[in-house]
Amino acid sequence: MKNLHLQHPEDSILTGDLEVLDWFTEPAHVSVKIDGCPAIVWGTDPATGTFFVGTKAVFNKKKIRIAHSHDEIDEHYEGEVRDILHDCFDCLPHTDKIIQGDFIGYGGNDTYKPNTIKYVFDEIVRESIIVAPHTLYEANDDLRDSWAMPLVPRLESTREVMFVQPDAWCEEDLFEDIIKFARQMSQMCEFVSDSKARQIEKVINTFVKTNAELDPDALAVAADCDVNLMRFWKLVWTIKMDKLSLCANDGPFAYLGKKYIAAEGYVLSNEYGSYKLVNRQQFSQYNMRYGRFANRP
Repeated sequence: MKNLHLQHPEDSILTGDLEVLDWFTEPAHVSVKIDGCPAIVWGTDPATGTFFVGTKAVFNKKKIRIAHSHDEIDEHYEGEVRDILHDCFDCLPHTDKIIQGDFIGYGGNDTYKPNTIKYVFDEIVRESIIVAPHTLYEANDDLRDSWAMPLVPRLESTREVMFVQPDAWCEEDLFEDIIKFARQMSQMCEFVSDSKARQIEKVINTFVKTNAELDPDALAVAADCDVNLMRFWKLVWTIKMDKLSLCANDGPFAYLGKKYIAAEGYVLSNEYGSYKLVNRQQFSQYNMRYGRFANRP
């Protein structure tokens, strides 16, 4: 699997790629989406054989922002992100792998709000930093050509780092009938190009952000696309929400504002790919409006 941004299942069908329909019905590895900030990538750089840290900018195609030392952290990063990376460089255990996780915060508390969601742990965290690892990358000789997969093994916490990897699961249910109906419905759709799909996704996100009803007819008018495509999109969205309702985890308590929620969402991975299950009207809307970096360019 290439290093791509995780999609919502319903957005993946806009171009006519229907693999997600198979994905819904196959057993999958389930992991919890932790709402940390920033994303941290660390491990051994295949190009140099040395330890590095960075943000997702380590995968940049042109402006390389891989830090193999404190001096290179200062060169490539600034502000709070730079300070966090200095501490990660000192605290994260060296590994021959390439790992991505979300930074939760510094030890000394039991409550953390790294971005939009507040997490409450059972006791005061004694480790220096808290990181939620979730993705493993492989690369032959260059980070820019890496590909991603779920981080299945559990990382062992150290005196310096608490690794947060909640157990998660999704109850089995029968989706065959609704998936069969979805395949029939897809035959009536006019699918779009990649570039047009990105435009439609922007329209959808605008509806979410403004708390507008995700009405297929209104979406089709706003996005200037086939109404049957948006009806198919809404059906896949409904299947996604049913799947999300079957997921659970044993991680720290999570709150969106004052409301208790099970999690930001989940990532399910199987042979058909990895997709995120997130309640867009609940979390995505709140995050786009009030997230830590919501107003940054």
